[in-house]
Amino acid sequence: MDSSSLESHDFYILYAKESDTALSKQSAVTDPPDSSGPGLAASGGPTTTKRPHREALGFIAQYGVIIAFLASIAYFSIARPDSFPTVDNLRAILETAAPAMIVAVGLTVTLIMTDFDLSFGSIIALSGGVAVVLMGQHGASWIVATLVALGLCIAFGCLNGYLIAFLGGSSFIITLAMGTVITGVEFAFTKQSTLFGSAAPGYAEIAGGTILGIHNTVWIAAAIACFLAFFLAFTETGRYMYAVGGNPEASRLSGLRNRRLRLMGFVIIALCGGVVGILLTSTSAGSYTPNFGVSFLLPAYAAAFLGAAAFRGGQFNILGTVIGVLFLGVIQTGLTMLSLETYLINLAQGGILIAAVLISRIGQRS
Repeated sequence: MDSSSLESHDFYILYAKESDTALSKQSAVTDPPDSSGPGLAASGGPTTTKRPHREALGFIAQYGVIIAFLASIAYFSIARPDSFPTVDNLRAILETAAPAMIVAVGLTVTLIMTDFDLSFGSIIALSGGVAVVLMGQHGASWIVATLVALGLCIAFGCLNGYLIAFLGGSSFIITLAMGTVITGVEFAFTKQSTLFGSAAPGYAEIAGGTILGIHNTVWIAAAIACFLAFFLAFTETGRYMYAVGGNPEASRLSGLRNRRLRLMGFVIIALCGGVVGILLTSTSAGSYTPNFGVSFLLPAYAAAFLGAAAFRGGQFNILGTVIGVLFLGVIQTGLTMLSLETYLINLAQGGILIAAVLISRIGQRS
């Protein structure tokens, strides 16, 4: 071994000894003494205690919606024992809540990717209006009228997605403006007139038919909810949507096609809105009122935010949205049975939405 190798070897040994000495000194300084005195755990580390109010907020965020849901059922059952806790009332709640459930679960897909859609109310009215006009004024069969109406809704969903995901428009502003455009198209088809009894034979059976004593609307809503729940939880595309919503930039850098996924979300909510428009006009045997879908905006968002507050710590999910829709259905039915005015029901729904957003936010922080 030459002199240069010896010097290098000696330097390495000296450096290693100095490093060991420094590490031992650092350990002696940072490691707490082995003591069980006040404020120290038995292992020597400081104890960490959560503040009572933070524990209370965490409990509310995790279980508040479920507790409120069960408490509402109990209260209305006690207040109206002869009419509320009955099989007929349960069936009525499900049938009333089914259209809202369809648009709410479709909206959940969009919200998962942190996008908003304010145009699906207009899409609901467009779908029903186009189908009724095609059958009543142009003699189209109910199958053709339904397919044309749904195809038009999908086209507007693609347009929303392209303007937002590919051109970078704000989902809030674009869908708000697109709702006005869609309403204009609806009025152009229907001449902004109320139509009655314009359904072709078989159209009323889409929603009016029954299976096991329950209307088809409930079964269709359940099928759509189950499909979207499976789609989001057990398919790669669904998990990618959660990734896009969690961190868009990271998902883009990892190779995900964020823009296509976001466009797909707008197509899903548009298609769900179109289905609701068909079901509502089918229920009324082809009757149509201009712009009748706007009333679904608040309940859909309220249900989605209630669901986010009920499960997964503030994250939007299909099961939570279904619970949210049923919660709102119980509230509306119960308040109606108590013979309260309509404005009080609206105040209650608005208050529930505000509370749901706040609870969802608490859940995300905790």
